[in-house]
Amino acid sequence: MSSLFRKKSITDLLAQSQQKSLARTMGAFDLTLLGIGAIVGTGIFVLTGVVAAETAGPALILSFILSGIACALAAFCYAEFASSVPISGSVYTYTYATLGELFAFLIGWDLMLEYLLATSAVATGWSAYFQSLIAGFGVELPDVITSAPGAGKGGFIDLPAVIVILLITALLSKGIKESTRVNNIMVFVKLAVILIFIVAGVWYVKPDNWTPFVPFGFDGIVTGAATVFFAYIGFDAVATAAEEVKRPQRDVPIGIIASLTVCTVLYIIVSLILTGMVPYTQLNVADPVSFALQFVGQNSLAGLISVGAIAGITTVLLVMMYAQVRISFAMSRDGLLPKRLSKVHPSFKTPFQNTWITGFVAAAIAGFVDLTTLAHLVNMGTLAAFTLISVAVIVLRKTHPNLERAFKVPFVPVLPAISALFCIYLMISLPAITWISFFIWIGIGTVIYFVYARKNSNLGRLEK
Repeated sequence: MSSLFRKKSITDLLAQSQQKSLARTMGAFDLTLLGIGAIVGTGIFVLTGVVAAETAGPALILSFILSGIACALAAFCYAEFASSVPISGSVYTYTYATLGELFAFLIGWDLMLEYLLATSAVATGWSAYFQSLIAGFGVELPDVITSAPGAGKGGFIDLPAVIVILLITALLSKGIKESTRVNNIMVFVKLAVILIFIVAGVWYVKPDNWTPFVPFGFDGIVTGAATVFFAYIGFDAVATAAEEVKRPQRDVPIGIIASLTVCTVLYIIVSLILTGMVPYTQLNVADPVSFALQFVGQNSLAGLISVGAIAGITTVLLVMMYAQVRISFAMSRDGLLPKRLSKVHPSFKTPFQNTWITGFVAAAIAGFVDLTTLAHLVNMGTLAAFTLISVAVIVLRKTHPNLERAFKVPFVPVLPAISALFCIYLMISLPAITWISFFIWIGIGTVIYFVYARKNSNLGRLEK
C-alpha cells in the first residue's frame, strides 16, 4: 500500500526544473495575457446571458463575485507552488510531491479530461460564432458539415470545429514563442472589443432592469456561481507553463494573479451593463453581448462583437490545448503515461507527437460528439483540482517549512482550508449526472493506474 502514496522529492523536482528540455521564452506579461487568453472567451460571450435568464437574474454579478472568490483563494495556492516548484504539470506535479502517486495520477487524469473536453466544447462554440459571422456575408454552410451527430440538426460532423482545432495544433507544435505571439494579438483584439461594449453599452443601462435583483433567491446565485465557474477556468493553465518561463519563481505568480484580477473586474462590469441594458428574461440566447447591442439598436457594433468573440474563443482553445499537452507531458516524463508523450522535438523544442495526438483526439470529440451533457464535467474537474491544490499547500508547509517561496499564501492553514471547502460547496451544487460521470472517469483512471502506471512509474523502478 505504501507504493500508492510514494512521493517525488522536492529536491528532484527543483533539479528537474533546471533542465532546459523546453524553450524558456515567456515573461510575466506573456503569462498574464496567456491567462486572460484562457479565461475570457465562452464565459463572457455565451454563459452570461443563459445564467442571467435561467438562474441568477441581475444577481449574475454576485454569481461572478462568488466564483471569483473561490478562484482567488485557489490562485493564491497555485502561486505559492509555482514560486516554489517551477515545473510543468501544475496541480499534478504539486500533488505528486505532497499527497503521493495515486492522488497525483488521478488528478492528472482528471485534468486531462477537463482540458480535453474544454478544448472540444470551446471549439463547438467557435464553430457556432464562425457560422453566424459568415452568415452575415450571405454564406450558409450545410447542416451536414456544421453539427455533430446527436445535436438534433441532422449533421454528420462539425467541420469548422475540427479545422480550428487542427490549426491550433499545428501552431502549438511549432513552438511556444509563435503561439504566444498569436495569443497576445488576439487577446488585445478581444479586450478592445469588450471595452467597446462597455463604453457603448453603459449609456443604455436602465436601472429598472435590475429589479427584481435576486429573482431566483440565494440558491439561484449559488447555482449560477457553479455554472459561471466555467468562465474562470484557465488561470490555472498558467502554472503548466512554468518550464517555459524565463523567471518562473517571480513571473508565474504574477501571471496567475494578474490575469484572474483583470478578468474578474471585466466579468463584473460586463454582467452589470448587460443586465442593465436588457431585461434578464430576454437574455437566454447564444450571443448575449451581441444581442444586447442589437436590442438597443447598435447593429454595427453587434457585428464587431462577433469578431471579438471569435478571437476570444480562439485564444481559449489555444491555452486549453497547451495545458492539456503539458499535463500529459509531465505524467509521461514520470512514467505514468507512455514515453512517446514526453518526447521533445529537436528543432521546435515542443512535445510534438503529444501535441498532434491531443489535437486529433480533441478534433474527433468536437466533430462527432454532442458535448451538451458533458459541459458540467469540466467544472467538476477544475473544482476537484482546486480542492487538492488547497490541501497540498497545507501539507507542503508542514513537510517543507524551510522551502524557499517567492510567494506565500497568507493565513495558512485557514485560507487554503476555506478554499477547499468553498470548492466542495460549489461541487455539491452541480447536477447528479455530473457526479456520476465524474466517478466513472475516475474509476477508469484507477484501473489504468493499477494496470499500467503503477508498474511503469519512474519512482517504482527506482524502488526495485
